[in-house]
Amino acid sequence: MVKGYMNKWLKVNLTTQELEEFTFSDEILRKFIGGKGIAVHYMWEYAKKLEEKRINLQEMDALSPDNILVFATGPVTGTKSPNSGRHHVMALKSPLTGSIGSGNSGGRWGAKLKFAGYDGIIVVGKADRPTYLSLIDKKAELHDATELWGKNSIETSDWLRTKHNVKRAGVSCIGPAGENLVPIAVIMNEEHRAAGRTGLGAVMGSKNFKAIIVEGKAKPEIANPKEFGSKVKEHVEKLKENGVTGQGLPTYGTAVLVNIVNQNGLFPTKNWQSGVFDEAEKLSGETLTEEYLISKHPCYGCVVACGRKTKVDKGNYKTSYTEGPEYESIWALGGSTAVSDMSAVIRANHYCDILGMDPISMGSTIAAAMELTQNGKIPEDDSQGLKVEFGNPDAVVELAWMTAYRQGLGYWIGEGSRKMCQHYGAPDLSMEVKGLEMPAYDPRGAKGIGLNYATSNRGGCHVTGYTIAAEVLGDVDRFTIEGKAELTKTFQDFTSIVNSSVNCLFLTFALGLDEYAEMIGPITGWDVNADELLKTGERITNLERMILNKLGLSGKDDTLPKRLTDEKMPSGPSEGQTVDLETMKQEYYHLRGWEDGIPTVSKISELGLN
Repeated sequence: MVKGYMNKWLKVNLTTQELEEFTFSDEILRKFIGGKGIAVHYMWEYAKKLEEKRINLQEMDALSPDNILVFATGPVTGTKSPNSGRHHVMALKSPLTGSIGSGNSGGRWGAKLKFAGYDGIIVVGKADRPTYLSLIDKKAELHDATELWGKNSIETSDWLRTKHNVKRAGVSCIGPAGENLVPIAVIMNEEHRAAGRTGLGAVMGSKNFKAIIVEGKAKPEIANPKEFGSKVKEHVEKLKENGVTGQGLPTYGTAVLVNIVNQNGLFPTKNWQSGVFDEAEKLSGETLTEEYLISKHPCYGCVVACGRKTKVDKGNYKTSYTEGPEYESIWALGGSTAVSDMSAVIRANHYCDILGMDPISMGSTIAAAMELTQNGKIPEDDSQGLKVEFGNPDAVVELAWMTAYRQGLGYWIGEGSRKMCQHYGAPDLSMEVKGLEMPAYDPRGAKGIGLNYATSNRGGCHVTGYTIAAEVLGDVDRFTIEGKAELTKTFQDFTSIVNSSVNCLFLTFALGLDEYAEMIGPITGWDVNADELLKTGERITNLERMILNKLGLSGKDDTLPKRLTDEKMPSGPSEGQTVDLETMKQEYYHLRGWEDGIPTVSKISELGLN
């Protein structure tokens, strides 16, 4: 048995109500590590079994009982390594995109899962009534959740902790949006953390699966505790000395990026019509800290503490207590919609948390609705008297609530911008890739992140290859396309390691692959180095891409909205820029060993995936 793992997984069959424990071989753990990697491995094997049953994966409904959910930790989760409370969640198919479902969440739930005695959970089938799972002190049980159905994330968590008499238990659950099968629904944990993209909450809701409560006293065994302890101290010092993890994020949270990104002219404004928001200062981390901050709120084992406890004391959007919002949420609900009222953004984000929705897709789709309205595409009857106009905070707050219950225009907001813009006859106004709304960086101002958006396996995503660290926060020329293919590939493969370890992506501002080898080696007892880890990350990225190919995606889907490739940035520091995607993409495919977005036989063989 490899150290660092609990060496026990739980398979939950909701249809039969059966629970089965199993484990992965040492060989598989070495090849895929854990977290995202082990989830991708399991889903590949599961997809092949579905095909053997003559189930067409491309036609399979993401909300059918045949879809699966995988909750996964890694060897670093729950250890004394910094920022080790995270977990990864995946579904074979996303109800929002039709591609793979994938989300990563912080808080403490991942660590608590390991303390309960398990490395991960596989959920298959569909229960005939609302159901939840308890994993407490190595004991797994399914329970009737009828009394929980309809409750929000805070109410659900409080009810479960009281019911099981465990005050600090980790609770992962869906809110009303997941129950109502809203395609942008998320899975919440610790009330304000989320496996936040691709509609995983709707998959959970389709299974009548409300929540998982975890708690325990077990701890992962470390292979070389003395060496590990020494490396932890070194890594913590590097994090404290780094400008981002030691100063910017602890002082202002992730919203420290608002002014930085806006000043560089790549803060997408009014549904990506511009890269500069004149009122960005009102949405900044500085403003959040000065006017709304209660205190910092770190995740498990975190030395950065970018999390924020906040409140709104006055005005129309009073909120006595909440957490966040993060940079991406501030941008999506604020800058993208041209709403500069931070109190409204906080309120709308709070609704996303308690009702269980993705604020990036939420805000981006609302912004698309505002541009549709601007262009006369949405009939007045559909907006039901609500002024869906840029700069209107009431529209953002009201639509956030309406979306969870699929009311009025909220129905189309919940479907995501691609389906909504198609419905209203203006598909080019949807700022998405593979059906997933892009986050808060306009690639006309940083070309590498554009290539990452286009080629990211889960769609328009920054945290699969955060080249912004090099292009905006580092010293790489952000406007050139030279070297961006290699930069993107490296960031993507490294991130696969981070998400398989599993710990926080923010560590990579200060720690590289060598430091990750220094974590994973002493924990597991493996003699591992940076080169092996990068190859493992490449293996995971490619196997995930092979699942995409089974779902019908290829090079045609590795693209960007025409606004970014054809329309020059109108003003600001990135004025006149577009994204030359095709040149970068062809170089990227060459480096990857792909043809038209599909791994070649030789690449599959090289990575031991055949």
